[in-house]
Amino acid sequence: MKASFAHWRPCAAILFSLLPVTVVAAPPARQEFGAAIQEPYAPLSGGTFSGPAVIESPDPLVAYRWRAPQASDGLQLYTLRPRRVFTETPGAFTGLESATRQATRITVRGAGSMRFDFGVESAAWLEFDSPDLAGDVAMSISEYNEPGVVNSGPQHPAKTATPVRHGGTYRLQLNRELYEGVRFGWIHVKTVARPWHITAVRLVCQIKPTNYRGSFAASDPLLTRIWYSGAYAVKLNLLKDYFGAILMDRGDRISWTGDAHPAQAAALVAFGDWDFIKTNIERTARLDNGIESYSLYWVLSLVDYYRYTGDEAALDELTPAARQKLAHAEAIWHDPSMGFYGWDERLGAGFENPNNPESKMAYRLLAIRACREFAWALDARGRRSEAAAVNEEAVRLTQALKARPGWEHAAGLHVAAEAVTAGFAAETKPLWSREFTDPVNRLSYSPFNEYFVLQAMARVGLYEDALAVVRELWGGQLQYGGTCFFEAFRPVWNRILKPNDPVPNCQAGYTSLCHPWSSGVTKWLTEETLGIQPVAPGFATWAVLPHLDAALTRVAGTVPTPHGELSAETDTARGRMVVTAPAGTSGTIGVPQQGRRIRSVSTGRRVIWDGSFHAVDGIAGAHQDAQFVYLTGVAPGRHEFHIVYDRPLATPHTTRATVAYPAQLVKVDAGANGTEAYGAEGSVQFAIGKAGHDALHLPAYVASVTHRASRKGEWAALPARTGYLMTGNPAPTEQTMTVDVRLKAEHAYRMALYLIDRDRQQRREAVDLFDLDTRKMIAPTALVDNFTGGKYLVYEYNRSCRIRLNHVRGGDAVISGIFFDAPPAATTPHDRE
Repeated sequence: MKASFAHWRPCAAILFSLLPVTVVAAPPARQEFGAAIQEPYAPLSGGTFSGPAVIESPDPLVAYRWRAPQASDGLQLYTLRPRRVFTETPGAFTGLESATRQATRITVRGAGSMRFDFGVESAAWLEFDSPDLAGDVAMSISEYNEPGVVNSGPQHPAKTATPVRHGGTYRLQLNRELYEGVRFGWIHVKTVARPWHITAVRLVCQIKPTNYRGSFAASDPLLTRIWYSGAYAVKLNLLKDYFGAILMDRGDRISWTGDAHPAQAAALVAFGDWDFIKTNIERTARLDNGIESYSLYWVLSLVDYYRYTGDEAALDELTPAARQKLAHAEAIWHDPSMGFYGWDERLGAGFENPNNPESKMAYRLLAIRACREFAWALDARGRRSEAAAVNEEAVRLTQALKARPGWEHAAGLHVAAEAVTAGFAAETKPLWSREFTDPVNRLSYSPFNEYFVLQAMARVGLYEDALAVVRELWGGQLQYGGTCFFEAFRPVWNRILKPNDPVPNCQAGYTSLCHPWSSGVTKWLTEETLGIQPVAPGFATWAVLPHLDAALTRVAGTVPTPHGELSAETDTARGRMVVTAPAGTSGTIGVPQQGRRIRSVSTGRRVIWDGSFHAVDGIAGAHQDAQFVYLTGVAPGRHEFHIVYDRPLATPHTTRATVAYPAQLVKVDAGANGTEAYGAEGSVQFAIGKAGHDALHLPAYVASVTHRASRKGEWAALPARTGYLMTGNPAPTEQTMTVDVRLKAEHAYRMALYLIDRDRQQRREAVDLFDLDTRKMIAPTALVDNFTGGKYLVYEYNRSCRIRLNHVRGGDAVISGIFFDAPPAATTPHDRE
């Protein structure tokens, strides 16, 4: 893992980066200096480290293999030692480096804090051992490199507390279940009566016995890391009897039906833990979490499960629930009341305004997709009359859709994705051609929703664009320093944050850095890049159709099936392809053209294809199109092919084009003082005086300035120009606020946002800018800190816009005013690499 501490002051820090993650089984009861600690779960047991080591995987147990794990298995425990240690008070401690080794001997001589980086996110709690603690201590945990804070509701929203003593062990106990999402831990020494010692620092980690039965490896190691990081996020959130959704304790530790859809999808290809997936689908059969789309994602999860397992009994058992959900979707289809569709601004920013045209239309298309896919499952099961009835429902909804004038051109990215996956690619080509090729706005703030965008991009053949999205959105999370995937993310954060810094909080509340709803990319990479997919339920028939871009020459992996493992390796640089299929199956293999022409495909010394098919045992036929030479009717067994192309693979062009944002952040001004610096054309000053009214002096071209903020206030004993809007920390989803600037008509303008941290709460906040009508991002996220004296963020744009201010750390996000001026005569677009 890349070190993430280069920005720290060497004179103020001690840093050790010595060892890889070391896993130790946690005993059921430990005798620590005369007092026993009874652990809540059994120690790591029932298996061995007999699987392959995968250096791209963040999972400390990636090589551990349990003997026949079952859905009924309880959780188990293992411990991790720190990988790195840091302090800003090096004189207070000696022996810090020993924390990364088995024999720990830290001597505490004074007050200060020690930060321990355990290298990976874990579902865990923090402990240390001391035989002679003499003084007062507190402990903290976090997913970031600062102590964590989460929404109100949990027992400890601030993830700092006095540890609970168990003999000579001191445990940070923040809730009844103990576990949290933890990457970093702290021991804060407040007072020292005399020198004392720490003999161990550890995370105690919980895990559900789950084996990697699938695999993925690519010549681009970033894609391999992405596959395993998505799988790891799912594994971390497997609880005793259900798929969880959030590691950090935010008070919503339940099975979220929609969140579980991509998590279960990833589990199908990574773990093949079909009994646990079935258990969770059954558990949530009558749940929708109050979110209409989540019922339809449940239907898609059932279809996924049936495609991969061929479990006819489960399909039969759950068909009534699926039919009920689809009937409900048809009943509300014309005017669905959307409570949530995703955190993306275009989908109403979560719970802020989900009942908007894009969310409603996306839901209508999702309903058609769910009907069509469930009808396929029923037909494959042989329940043809029921399949026809569900298909007829899809026909009725399609007719109603096409009766809406202009539906195929309306809205944006998410409608484009849902339209394509619902079967309307031809009708919506102008829409998806525009949305899928916009390098900024084809990235959703919700990686959950981006999974469906990836599916749609594959359906229309935009594989290179899709892989660019994978590398930027999911690869960007790893670039930040993540070891699993986040609830929400913008790649531009990597320009304004140092690795592992606290990220902006938002309409989702405090952003979770371990959220398996973002793991659908793991299944997508298996199905579209590795290319392995079931064609008939349970892989009775299958396809291997790998899609490699110019930067990717090799991909290999396995998928668990009810018949055994199905594996494939494609190496277009060497001209080699190997597929091994289990008994009882047959399939189709696509030998990729990869932008060239295949002269011949041979097995052993026998040519199968040279423009015509030549019969060989185990392959029934062959044909080609622009993408593949297809080998059909492939029998079980191992098949190795040698491929001759008409020319060598070209060296990929790696230069990234710059991207122009339509709005510019032209400067951040910390020197201006007073209204005379900005506002020649008008201004808005928020919450002025005791009455708390906004002082509006709008330019002639501005129709209105409105805001959605939790609180108003005034800075005490300060000049009149010191009111503010403020977010509502720590209330759930109140870590953000919006200010909308509506123009009367298009008009070029400068807009200076005035932010001040007057009460010195060490605020950090992030500012996003969106077009008010399309809700597309129009400027990169800006990070504002060190603004006790005030700062102006000066933007230029020519249309209505939405300003979103997001809390990062220190108090609440605030804004005190907006000042309008004419822009200079000529400006240059702000580019992004």
